[in-house]
Amino acid sequence: MSKKACTADNAACEGFFGRLKTEMFYNRSWDGVTMEQFIELVNDYIRWYNENRIKLSLGGLSPVEYRAARGLTA
Repeated sequence: MSKKACTADNAACEGFFGRLKTEMFYNRSWDGVTMEQFIELVNDYIRWYNENRIKLSLGGLSPVEYRAARGLTA
């Protein structure tokens, strides 16, 4: 999320938030979920997205698998 009217920079953020809403937010009922629980669920989704979600741009691997395959793990 960068400067105003810089669509190239904002595209990645918009894409991520669109996927978050589609994959995590819209397909469930939020009745009875507290704000703390909601924040935890969003954090869990972001962790899953960054570590385990398979991405075609990485050759069908998760980011963790992709880094390990290239010897980039710490």
